[in-house]
Amino acid sequence: MEQAEEPRWLNSDEREAWLTLVGVMMKLPSALDAQLQRDAGLSHFEYMVLAGLSEAPDRTRRMSDLAGFTESGLPRLSQVVSRLEKRGWVRRSPDPGDGRITLATLTDDGLAKIVGTAPGHVEAVRALVFDPLTKAQSRQLGSIGKRILGVLDPDDYCLRSADAGERRSASGGKE
Repeated sequence: MEQAEEPRWLNSDEREAWLTLVGVMMKLPSALDAQLQRDAGLSHFEYMVLAGLSEAPDRTRRMSDLAGFTESGLPRLSQVVSRLEKRGWVRRSPDPGDGRITLATLTDDGLAKIVGTAPGHVEAVRALVFDPLTKAQSRQLGSIGKRILGVLDPDDYCLRSADAGERRSASGGKE
């Protein structure tokens, strides 16, 4: 009978780093949501949908591409886009080249909403993430994040756009 290999347990430094990362992953989204709800009446997910459209050529993306950008499934994205349509910030239409594909387009009112919301969101991102770090730590954070994303999803939007030299922050500004 073969003996099972011993699991590769985390050492104390790795465990501490892992638990810290888990804490950030759990607390940062709710902190960003709270700021956006308070200041703009948006969830972080709604903000990311608007930001994703604002960065696209002609402020338009296929719904499937927007789902990839926002790391969501089409059903969830469709519900959120419906809410954003009711507010007049997004419009859906069939792709003229392929009627089976649905396009989402940021309206002028939607652009005004994201432009008006971005400064407060950027300030929250700065206060929560970058102000506590040195410049070197900020660069390390980016490098570490890219390495982890590269393992999780080598085709991730953030990695592709960073490699292309046209990365924009999810907070609405060019980096």
